[in-house]
Amino acid sequence: MVSLTIREREREEAKVDENGFKVFGAEMKKDFLFAPEWTNLNHGSYGSIPRAIQDKLRGYQDDIEARPDPFIRFAHAGLTDESREAVAGVINAPVETVVFVNNATEGVNTVFRNLKWDTDGKDVVLCFSTVYDACGKVIDFLYDYHGDGRMSSREIAIEYPIEDDEILQRFRDAVKKVQDEGKRAKVCLFDVVSSRPGVLFPWERMVKACRELGVLSLVDGAQGIGMVHLNMAEADPDFFVSNCHKWLYTPRGCAVFYVPVRNQHLLPTTLATSHGYSSQSGDHNIRKDPPVKPANKSFFVNNFEFTGTKDYAPNLCVKDAVAYRKDVLGGEERIIDYLWDLNKKGSKLVAEKLGTQVLENSKGTLTNCSMANVAVPLWRGDKSEAKEGDVVVPAEDGDRIVVWMMSTMAKDYKTIVPMFWLGKRFWVRISAQIYLDIKDYEYGAETLKKLVERVGKGEYKA
Repeated sequence: MVSLTIREREREEAKVDENGFKVFGAEMKKDFLFAPEWTNLNHGSYGSIPRAIQDKLRGYQDDIEARPDPFIRFAHAGLTDESREAVAGVINAPVETVVFVNNATEGVNTVFRNLKWDTDGKDVVLCFSTVYDACGKVIDFLYDYHGDGRMSSREIAIEYPIEDDEILQRFRDAVKKVQDEGKRAKVCLFDVVSSRPGVLFPWERMVKACRELGVLSLVDGAQGIGMVHLNMAEADPDFFVSNCHKWLYTPRGCAVFYVPVRNQHLLPTTLATSHGYSSQSGDHNIRKDPPVKPANKSFFVNNFEFTGTKDYAPNLCVKDAVAYRKDVLGGEERIIDYLWDLNKKGSKLVAEKLGTQVLENSKGTLTNCSMANVAVPLWRGDKSEAKEGDVVVPAEDGDRIVVWMMSTMAKDYKTIVPMFWLGKRFWVRISAQIYLDIKDYEYGAETLKKLVERVGKGEYKA
């Protein structure tokens, strides 16, 4: 206990401005947990928490270990409700529509594993070619599980850069094609901010289009809360899930799962099925209803509140993260304004230093978030589009080079950015954050230039 007290006293914190809020940029590194030499340009993949939230996390974990039974049996529900209320305020949703799951993929699984597919085999699931792989594989599993003829899926192809209007039109065309074939589009899965490439998706307009066409909207907001403004009351999706542990500064793993009351009956079970489940099989029900079912809580909320023994401390930290963002960082508006501004300016700087471009459409909507994609002067296979000085590698070496560059970034340059290709060109995705400033983007650009040069020398072949 003494050593902890000393460590707390010696810990240097970020400065505050004239308004009493923390100064963003390099100063904020003091309040996070990164190694001194590490430059974290990839917040979007796994997130990170401030020291203040780590303290809260350990406090809950210590309380649980001190008195396991009282905490889990009695304190857990009330603390969870406080976090539900806090996060409901951030996304402007009624508190009775909000629960927690471990991550966005679990939320997507929960919806798909609960939905019932008509026995006529005409139900079709729609998604886009930019779907997050893990969530796309849920659709593959459903087809394998139910067998041929029970349901099918269609992927809507999009290639960036693309205009929002074109995305909406391709969705409408896909629904019409399904209907012309005598089938029905049952549900469409789409993002708030896509993962690869990391761009804002016109999700609110997609929700509206789904409603007009009678298609259930399933929104994968894995990249969402804390980096873009969300308003569930206004957007009104049928299902929405967003990772709190990415941009809201909540410990891993924790995601807010929003389901409007009108659709809660469609989700009778959690994953895994646990104490909150009530059998729907009538006379075949050999187990009683949930042992404790508070009168003031709906079946939906009660079902997701406790799904077996695991570490619920990340969920309990949500209210603390929301309070920290408001009281210490100045609120959602101040945070998101900084992220968007740094994202646009920083990605532009990297592109200029590399002699390439930022992935953007004519309306400038793709970078209206906290991540951007920058082209790298590196091509695979075809030299026709490469400029003088660009590096061109054999097409079959693409995957190998991505692995080599990312691992070398981490090992030699103490940073990392996700790499991928669109067509024949390599791209990187960079995440803005309150602990970064333009100097970090300069470092990222210099690192990428060095790596491309090393690829050109064939170092990745070693």
